[in-house]
Amino acid sequence: MDGLFLEWQWRLPKLLGKTITSLYFGGGTPSQLDPTHLASLLDLIRQTHSLDCEITLELNPDDATSSLIDAYLKMGINRLSVGVQSFDNAQLKTLGRLHTSQTAQKAIHLAHSRGFKNISIDLMYDLPHQTLTTWQHTLNVTKTLPISHLSLYNLTFEEPSTFHRKQKSLTPHLPSEEESYKMHTMAIDQIPLERYEISAFGLPSIHNIGYWTARPFLGFGPSAFSYWEGKRFRNILNLPKYTQALQSKSSPVDFIEELSPKAKTRELLAIRLRLLNGAPLPPMEPDIEKLITKNWLKIEDARLKLTEQGLLFYDSVASELIEL
Repeated sequence: MDGLFLEWQWRLPKLLGKTITSLYFGGGTPSQLDPTHLASLLDLIRQTHSLDCEITLELNPDDATSSLIDAYLKMGINRLSVGVQSFDNAQLKTLGRLHTSQTAQKAIHLAHSRGFKNISIDLMYDLPHQTLTTWQHTLNVTKTLPISHLSLYNLTFEEPSTFHRKQKSLTPHLPSEEESYKMHTMAIDQIPLERYEISAFGLPSIHNIGYWTARPFLGFGPSAFSYWEGKRFRNILNLPKYTQALQSKSSPVDFIEELSPKAKTRELLAIRLRLLNGAPLPPMEPDIEKLITKNWLKIEDARLKLTEQGLLFYDSVASELIEL
């Protein structure tokens, strides 16, 4: 908290005169933090900025209590993102999650009954030992919940995660390509919310749309990324070193990257294509025409959009746009 307060003061000159469009308390696990600390941070921000905006907090299902939910509402948090992942208890154990399906459902209903009308959940498929039947169960439960947004992810083995270290032993138990595709189509067909982005459904998140449209943002805390004045940068990953830098009035940043104008334009195009309404029509270049011929991209309503096939092969589309 000392580090966050110091970083806010250190970055404040950049924010004076700017409007805050969204605020997001992300993981780690912010619901483990005493709510009085969150309230004090919001009070600090309100000294210079109006917070009439989307304010999201990631909630661990195990942490949800009536008193905690009420405290969030009182301090002005108006959107919860609940890390559900699955409504199958065996799958949750495989994922190393401590909550159960019942705990997650109870947390969502509790938050809604106490007054939260904007609740998002995360779901995962392509999990070890997952079957079409267990995935159907998760989708069935999802249909009964008072949620306004859903993010859908398939499992990826990213370094240095626990899953990456167990990749060799887990890979034989992953769903087949055919089953994975079926799980994906089941979700698209059955999630009771309108799809607006490759992996997002429901009431569009103002915060997430900022990422997909290159809205400038500042990340606070150790390892947080920012995108500001055309540069991407990251804070020191180590908590004591991050705090010490700020205490000595030094920059907490340990990585800065600025792309060339063409690379920046191409990256933005690739990211905007994640949205189903696509991107403003760019100048036609051979690689874009090739992707249209391949039936991965289409021109519709004077915008460039992914086709149905392109939605399935987005990573390949993005790679071709950014690398060429």
